[in-house]
Amino acid sequence: MTSGAKPSILDKMTMTVERKDNRAVSFTNKEAVYYFTQSHVTDHPEHAYFEGLNVAKNRLFGGYTLYADHQKLDNQQAAVKVSPYSMIRTHGSLTEELWLFDYRNVLEVSLNGAGKDIGITLKGKELEYLKLSGNTAYFKAMEGEWIIALRPRNDHPLSLRSKVFHTVGEAGGFYISAARTLAEAAALIQDTEKHANRLKAERIKRMEDFLQQNAYVTSSNEPLTLALRWLSLTMDQLVTRQQGEGIYAGLPWFNEYWGRDQFIALPGAVLVSGQFETAKHILMSFAEYQNTDETSKYYGRVPNILAPENIDYHTTDGTPRFIIQLQDYVKYSGDTEVIKKLYPAVRSSIEGSLKYWVDAKGYLTHDDNETWMDARDANLNSYSPRETRANDIQALWYHQLRAGVYFAEYMGDQKNAEQWGSLADRLKSNFERDFRDPSHPYLADRLDAADEPEFSLRPNQLFAFDMFEDRDFKDAAVRTAWEELVYPWGVASLDRQHPFFHPFHLTEKYHKDEAYHNGTVWTWLNGIAMQRMIEAGQEETAYKLFHNMNWQALHLGVVGGLSENLDAYPHEGESWAKLTGAYLQAWSNAEQLRVWYQYFLGVRPDMIHHTVRLAPRIPQELRDLHYHVKVGEGMIEAEYSANNAEQLYTYRFKGIKLQAVIDIAPFAELELEAEAGAELRISRTGQELEIELVNGSGEIFRQLTVQPSKDRIEQQLHSDQFFAGVHFAEPLVLQKHPVMQRENTTVVVTEE
Repeated sequence: MTSGAKPSILDKMTMTVERKDNRAVSFTNKEAVYYFTQSHVTDHPEHAYFEGLNVAKNRLFGGYTLYADHQKLDNQQAAVKVSPYSMIRTHGSLTEELWLFDYRNVLEVSLNGAGKDIGITLKGKELEYLKLSGNTAYFKAMEGEWIIALRPRNDHPLSLRSKVFHTVGEAGGFYISAARTLAEAAALIQDTEKHANRLKAERIKRMEDFLQQNAYVTSSNEPLTLALRWLSLTMDQLVTRQQGEGIYAGLPWFNEYWGRDQFIALPGAVLVSGQFETAKHILMSFAEYQNTDETSKYYGRVPNILAPENIDYHTTDGTPRFIIQLQDYVKYSGDTEVIKKLYPAVRSSIEGSLKYWVDAKGYLTHDDNETWMDARDANLNSYSPRETRANDIQALWYHQLRAGVYFAEYMGDQKNAEQWGSLADRLKSNFERDFRDPSHPYLADRLDAADEPEFSLRPNQLFAFDMFEDRDFKDAAVRTAWEELVYPWGVASLDRQHPFFHPFHLTEKYHKDEAYHNGTVWTWLNGIAMQRMIEAGQEETAYKLFHNMNWQALHLGVVGGLSENLDAYPHEGESWAKLTGAYLQAWSNAEQLRVWYQYFLGVRPDMIHHTVRLAPRIPQELRDLHYHVKVGEGMIEAEYSANNAEQLYTYRFKGIKLQAVIDIAPFAELELEAEAGAELRISRTGQELEIELVNGSGEIFRQLTVQPSKDRIEQQLHSDQFFAGVHFAEPLVLQKHPVMQRENTTVVVTEE
């Protein structure tokens, strides 16, 4: 590496990729550029089309091929290592290293150890060679009005022979830039090379600082530490500045901001990591594009798609999630000033729904394809009918109203606070009656036009458990969902007993969109599935899925990240389902991180009420942890250690004063006031909880012993008995599924 020694925290993360694994490798410049390739050969049936450099929604060139002493380098024979900031291929005595620079449309491809001559070609049928001027070659990009410049490092000469651009071996590689004009592209390379070492050091430092300050976690469980660090950084890859600050929905084809994806991802992407300014900018940006036309049926909605050339309002769930995440942002940051700025957006979001979409029972209605299950056929008919009143939409609407009540009360708008609160109560009452039936141990997925419940078993119900209080029913619904929908590799979108269940996402028997929400696994759903299992007192069961997803990030698919989808079933002879969809999906990574911080570590701030709930549910496999969580303008530093006799929890409140709600089962909840600088020590030994609160001077000023709660003991015993033997869903024989009995048809799979 040319920029000196790597920081140790990133050095430890470097992963070797074997030829047989041929994994996706992806980097962004944190602005509007990403580079995609595969470690050994780019041949993925869905992703290969996007190989190379991409800016916004434009493919610029399709990767490159290197030559040394007139011999083409064979990537399939290379030894490959991937760090969070670069990829290194070793070709015998030659070392190739790929870098993308922060906030610049520049790629560096170094090649060291060569003899007299090195060469490069840029790939892409639509790439148009323009000219060679001095030592710089220029091309017109495959898409968009972009110019690409190619120049040797260290200002060495460049020549074109037999369609290969050559320079001397001592040049050590090439720079490739993208800009709007030839002059800008050339100047970008010149400036980048001039400051290359500094720019590389800054990119490394940005990542290291992020892990040390925003996503700090260490454990003697090395796979856990490695997975969480990689997931944090690949998640952060997608937090960009393409169109203001936002979160890419996913790569390779979702490199744009989607309202639904944005706000599903926001807690795990930026709130748990303390990036409050980024979260605020995202919220403010979407508020700017809110539909303010009171004559439009989309009045009050924020966009579903916010892309450079496309703004679209055709979704129902994006807007409730926007309001809910505004409240979550305030809970984490304590920033109540933003309420004054965005309360008009809150009011419009609810008023628009009440004017155009709310029915007589208080349900938020919607078009058939306006939930997250939105795939349609060529005739625009939904592959996954949700009709007009889906269960998850009602849950989101309920929480939007409750958030609206909080914001209205803060603003002194008592009239709306009372109206919205009354509507939320009526909605919850009607929901509990209409979406339940004694013959089904789970919720209806939707109501049809005749107000009849439709009981397809889908994971959407997991979002609606706050709509009723029946603990026994919740437990039954959680177990049913887990055993019918949750596979070791993730949560399926439809249960395997349903006649329209599709065991594979990609197959010759049907179009992939037909399977998209009818069996295909969605890894973002793992978050709510694990959350519900933890809430049921079964963190060990939840951790099995969490552990599996960490393993997947380290061993399958894109290095260090989680994919959009998987098949529901493994193919014959395989033990793990095949990854499909986008190779890196924001809400997949984000939900893995959210459930880790909020439900396994159990740190849930509420700066609205100046409290933090400390409800650790740490699995037995983990014997020690050290982590940080940013809260308001301060930080909670926490440690955990366990042996056979004792569990120790330590929380230090840095720069922040809070009421700490201690929630450790089976003990009764306890609330203590923690001053800034205080340290909270909790020891669980046998059947006692010993608590010490130490001030900033090291003096113990509160000490108490807590006995188990009889009610919580009984609740845990009941839960353990009910969930005894719970297991993952298991594939059935393929002949059980009607869709697999079809004759093979030619399916044209189009790019997204």
